[in-house]
Amino acid sequence: MVVKLLLEINDLAVEVSGRQVLEHIDLYIDQGETHVLLGPNGSGKSTLFMAILGFPKYKVTNGEIIFKGEDITDLTTTERVRKGIGVSFQNPPSVRGVKLMDLLKVESGQDPKDEKLSPQIKELANKLKFDQRFLDRDVNLGFSGGEVKRSEILQLLAQKPDFIMFDEPDSGVDIENVELLADQINVLLDKEKKLGMRKKSGLIITHLGYILNFVNADTANVLLDGRIACSGNPAEIMEDIREEGFKGCVECCKVN
Repeated sequence: MVVKLLLEINDLAVEVSGRQVLEHIDLYIDQGETHVLLGPNGSGKSTLFMAILGFPKYKVTNGEIIFKGEDITDLTTTERVRKGIGVSFQNPPSVRGVKLMDLLKVESGQDPKDEKLSPQIKELANKLKFDQRFLDRDVNLGFSGGEVKRSEILQLLAQKPDFIMFDEPDSGVDIENVELLADQINVLLDKEKKLGMRKKSGLIITHLGYILNFVNADTANVLLDGRIACSGNPAEIMEDIREEGFKGCVECCKVN
């Protein structure tokens, strides 16, 4: 099998409000791979996510972001999404005046004037326990924490991106919702397919690591003080972090 590099980040440096947050970031994610990004609060995980998405506040001062072989470093967020990048935010905003059903129509390419959702999207909504009552509500308005997370995943299922970033999908939700979300994250990442048949790739931010009990990751990356300190087997790295915390990663980096 010829492995195609989907996302390539080379020597990336990012500045936020005049402060250097990330530097010398190298990250390579192949087609069909899932990576997990770990690190203490303030290490720069969210900054890396926002830089990949192209949010203007996160200024790239060095390096490049290559997606599907194309340099997207200077593209707008909209252009990047159109090329196949999707994201599930940890705390997405409520959108008053926009019904979830109408947003799903746009994301799936359905005519917004259609009276009803397509049967395919309606089936996905049912799997995430969204009945018509939820679909007729404004996006995320009055939703519980678990409902907001499910709404994010449902939107990604409608969008069908090639590369998906998940920001803390296991935070603030109960075990039932984590398992439900994980099932559909696995669908998004082609996990039900054989390894050589997977086309979708992902990057998961998690503090708890709980989501990794349900979604297999190929590589874990530890971000410390704005740099990727190490990469390796997710199970081994998570075990070390649980036993010694991130200070153990710091000591390991000193040795190496």
